[in-house]
Amino acid sequence: MEIAWIGTGIMGAPMVRRLLAAGHRVRVFNRSAQKAASLRTDGAIVAADPAEAAAGADAVFVMVPDTPDVEAVVAKIEPSLRSGQLVIDMSTISPASERATAARFAGNGIEYLDAPVSGGESGAIEGTLTIMVGGDARAFERAKTLFTHLGKQITHMGPSGAGQMTKLCNQIAVALTLEAAAEALKLASGGGLDASRVLEAIGAGAAGSWQLKGLGPKIIARDWRPGFFIKLVRKDLRLVEEAAREAGLALPGLAMMVSMFNTAAALGHDLDGTQAVAAALDSIADVK
Repeated sequence: MEIAWIGTGIMGAPMVRRLLAAGHRVRVFNRSAQKAASLRTDGAIVAADPAEAAAGADAVFVMVPDTPDVEAVVAKIEPSLRSGQLVIDMSTISPASERATAARFAGNGIEYLDAPVSGGESGAIEGTLTIMVGGDARAFERAKTLFTHLGKQITHMGPSGAGQMTKLCNQIAVALTLEAAAEALKLASGGGLDASRVLEAIGAGAAGSWQLKGLGPKIIARDWRPGFFIKLVRKDLRLVEEAAREAGLALPGLAMMVSMFNTAAALGHDLDGTQAVAAALDSIADVK
C-alpha cells in the first residue's frame, strides 16, 4: 500500500520501520526534519510537508503529541485528501476532537479512525503494541491488516472517540500502577533489602505488572532515559481530568498522580521517562 506517516518521533519512527519491513511504501513527514530524514536509509520517502505526504496515499497515519498538533496536521492535509482515503490518528488526544474530525471527513467520503496505542517504545519496536480503535467498523476492517504489523492486541472499541476514551482509561491505570511499583521499590530500599531481589520475588506473583517488570529495573538504576516522556503522560492525565469532569466523576488516584508527575516535571524531568516519577517520590518520601 501507499502509506503516509506524519510524526516520526520516539514511537512513530519504529512503527514506520515495521510498515516498511512489511513491504509497504511509506512517505514520511516530521516537524523536526532530521527525525524524518533518518528513515531514508530504511526505505522511506521524505515529504516536504504533510499535504505532500498525504496526497494519493491509501492510508494516512498521524502520530503527534497533543490535540492542537493533530488539528494542525488535519488542517494541512485536508485540502489534499480525496474520497476513499483512510486517515488514522494514533496520537493520544481529546475524544471530542476526534469525533468532530470524523464527522467532517465523513461528509467528504474520507474514513477516519482514532487508534491510540499503549506499550511504549519497546512495543513500537517489537510490534507488540495494544491498539484501541474508534470509528466505523468498515474502516476498522480496512485498517486491521496494517495494525497487525504494529500491535498484537487490536480492539475495535466503538464509534469515533471510543479509542481515545479507552486510552485515557489505560493511562490512569498505567500511572497508578507505576506509582505502586516506585513505592514498593522505595520501601524495599528503605527497609534494608536488595531492591533487585525484591523485584524478582514479587514480580512473579500477584504484584506483577508491566510497569514493575519493564520500569522497575530502571527505577532501581536511576535510569531516566525515556521510552515515554513525563511531559506526555502529564498531557494524557490532563485529558483524563477533562473526561472525568465531563462524566461527573471524582478520581482521587488521578489527582495524586497529576501531582506526582507535576512534581517530577518541576524537578527537571519533563523530558525523561515516566519512571522518573520515582525521583518525585524521593523528594517527598523521607519523613524522618
